[in-house]
Amino acid sequence: MRSVFPGDGPAGPPPSGGTPAVEVRGLVKRYGPKTAVNGLDLTVDTGTVTAVLGPNGAGKTTTVETCEGYRRPDAGTVRVLGLDPVADSAALRPRIGVMLQSGGVYAGARAEEMLRHTASLHAHPLDVDALVERLGLGDCGRTTYRRLSGGQQQRLSLAMAVVGRPELVFLDEPTAGLDPQARHATWNLVRELRADGVTVVLTTHYMDEAETLADDVAIVDAGKVIAQGSPEELCRGGAENTLRFTGRPGLDLVSLLKALPADSAAAEPAPGSYRVDGKVDPQLLATVTAWCAQHGVMPDRITVERHTLEDVFLELTGKELRP
Repeated sequence: MRSVFPGDGPAGPPPSGGTPAVEVRGLVKRYGPKTAVNGLDLTVDTGTVTAVLGPNGAGKTTTVETCEGYRRPDAGTVRVLGLDPVADSAALRPRIGVMLQSGGVYAGARAEEMLRHTASLHAHPLDVDALVERLGLGDCGRTTYRRLSGGQQQRLSLAMAVVGRPELVFLDEPTAGLDPQARHATWNLVRELRADGVTVVLTTHYMDEAETLADDVAIVDAGKVIAQGSPEELCRGGAENTLRFTGRPGLDLVSLLKALPADSAAAEPAPGSYRVDGKVDPQLLATVTAWCAQHGVMPDRITVERHTLEDVFLELTGKELRP
């Protein structure tokens, strides 16, 4: 698959000395009496994909818009590529790409016309024809933005965000409303951006998208980052994994517990259905199967249930609906 940046890297030098691409400390943003962001801390390492997750009203969009320079913080510090997004906006804008969830495009402009105009604002833009082909926009190039489908509008906004070869790109719900083919094409584009050294910050409500693409995930709620780490780290830090197996009813669980590590638990939730909770690793699996062999138990089925990012998200933010 063709690289997003054929033959060249992102425009401009990357931050030196291991400086984070985005560093937010103690961010506060209020709208009248409402505090949308309340002392939020966030770090995004250079060259990574970071997914910002959160329920509706959690403060994630306000945080990202502040990093983009669209909102001025009431307190705290924000540095993007080492710069203040408000005070240094003129120096920062050529180095970042922004895909808004809606807006940012003239409703009466033709799709390709808008993309070429955006490309003309940059010193070394991508090949517009190749980008149009890559994102499947060729059939709608002469269609005005207002007449594009929701998915086409999303793909055009994505193209406009990356056409200038940014060092850092903010993607707000990049696959909302896309069909499966367009969604996976977008995923591939994000992977190639990272492979070419571009830092990507994306917001999404799709947990599988964050789990698939992100090197790092920040979960935001009540205006603060309540958890941050790789998807694997967050899933390990949530509820313990579970091993289940089936066999004859009434097995001696006291004997099984003696064979298991001290922090494990075993139960028979239903006759012949067994559950082992604890640190589920190859050693635990071997212990359970060895115990079954010693006691003449032939398990009909053994499964390991690994908790997903969605499980962790719901454990941390709750399951109630948000307005």
